[in-house]
Amino acid sequence: MSKATPPSKRRADALLQQALALHQNGAFELAEELYREILVLRPQHFDAIQLLGTLALQGGRLDEGVELLERAVSLEPRQAVIHSNLAFAFNALRRFEEGLASAERALALKPDLVDAANNRGNALAGLDQPVDALASFEHAIALKHDSPEAWNNRACVLRDLGQPSEAVASCDQAIAMRRDYADAWSNRANALSDLNRPGEAQASYRRALDIRADFAEAWSNLGLTLVDLGEHANALQCYERALAIRPDYVEGHWNRALCRLEMGQLDQGWREYEWRWERASLKASKRVFDVPLWLGSTPVAGKTILLHAEQGLGDTLQFCRYAALVAQLGATVLLEVPAALMRLLTGLEGVSQLIEQGRALPPFDLHCPLLSLPLAFGTDLDTIPAAIPYLFADETQATEWGHRMQAEAAGKLKVGLVWAGGNRSHVPELRKNDLRRSIALQQFGPILDVPNVQFYSLQKGSAAQRHADARHIDAHAIVDHTGELDDFADTAALLANFDLVISVDTSTAHLAGAMGRPVWILNRFDTCWRWLLERDDSPWYPSARLFRQPSLGDWDSVIDRVRMALQEFAMAR
Repeated sequence: MSKATPPSKRRADALLQQALALHQNGAFELAEELYREILVLRPQHFDAIQLLGTLALQGGRLDEGVELLERAVSLEPRQAVIHSNLAFAFNALRRFEEGLASAERALALKPDLVDAANNRGNALAGLDQPVDALASFEHAIALKHDSPEAWNNRACVLRDLGQPSEAVASCDQAIAMRRDYADAWSNRANALSDLNRPGEAQASYRRALDIRADFAEAWSNLGLTLVDLGEHANALQCYERALAIRPDYVEGHWNRALCRLEMGQLDQGWREYEWRWERASLKASKRVFDVPLWLGSTPVAGKTILLHAEQGLGDTLQFCRYAALVAQLGATVLLEVPAALMRLLTGLEGVSQLIEQGRALPPFDLHCPLLSLPLAFGTDLDTIPAAIPYLFADETQATEWGHRMQAEAAGKLKVGLVWAGGNRSHVPELRKNDLRRSIALQQFGPILDVPNVQFYSLQKGSAAQRHADARHIDAHAIVDHTGELDDFADTAALLANFDLVISVDTSTAHLAGAMGRPVWILNRFDTCWRWLLERDDSPWYPSARLFRQPSLGDWDSVIDRVRMALQEFAMAR
């Protein structure tokens, strides 16, 4: 005689069928009510738990979804799909190590589970392992060639690997399978932007937004492409659209901050620039102390404040000028900087103690990152502290270099050259900027023909090797002493003897400007915010002159203008 089915189970089974039908038809709220009713009847009902967890993920309630799916896994640990769904949720929460572990559990149980291979790839991409991520996406494609998600994800890591053309082709595969795939259209636009094809990128972003008008990321990235086209006011409107959809969207705030600063809207720009600390690339480097952050609203007289460097060396060279202003308020100023700047900044006005990054800190009452100081002082275009020089070379070192260079130049104009910024290829966003702000050494060729000029290399890093390898450049055209430069104090001593520095947008340009030396900055069209728009001077550096690209990627016209200006400069001297 068979055992009778308990009424609670019969009731739960009937409710499950109803809930599944509602769930499949998109009636999520009603389905959720029934799943919860089942769990009142039978708290350990596996299907209700895992389906409720899936529903939570679909509704964007990621933490709740993880909790429910982990309960389901504890009841049925060999369900590959649930492990894969957990991987999806962990990835969305940026808990990539847990996402990878869950995806690998899923694949161990079901090696041909396409979603698990995709989720594994996304976890690896999040862990900055793009080569392994690419292999995982290609495994997913091998399992199911017509998987638009896998082709789209593959495109993302191809961009990370610096292969934007292949990324466009991968997006095209995804779009061919699903014409209304907004993410693929948006990622296609991202890759086109990497290729400096902003017109085509704009068209792809707008296609994504036609499909999904509430796509905040696409609105924000469309703004970046409009900046590439010189349409800053329209870009600002795009950022506004993105933030109307997602008020806490960090990249939207970041992009709007940069756009406002470029446009000279400094008051709003500085305030929004504080969102930088919420960005994934900077969040880990945010300094947390047990003393208050100072942003100008409280008196500092009689207190000790730590000012600490952030981001690049050029940023520190530009904004260390504020130490004197803080000291004028009556504070004792401690300044923490990278080792490469320690000797140069020794004796900087206003600094009571200079501290190398990584060393023990003395006691202090307040702290402020260097790039928050313009906000603290309410800096606008008319109040930028631009008294130069505020950085100085060691006189003895500078004199020694002067004697050597006088013999080398034999009365010619002495001009220092920098043609490339740092190569940060491991960070896609910075790689793109580095490629855009840098030029190849051979592009300096027309400048090197100007008579009565002795050129010197100030180029450091991997680009300096290109000078050594450049057989088409006369070995005597550029004198190179950079092998003798160990830090920025050494560079400053050499630089103090130049009549002019010609540099792309890099830390050496900031050093020359801070020392009050004549510096010509070759500036990309999608300019860094600090150089503002449509001007050939800089309120930050009175000795600087800007030579701007007239359109994205056009260095030839910049070099032509620099050549003519240098001819005039040499004749005048």
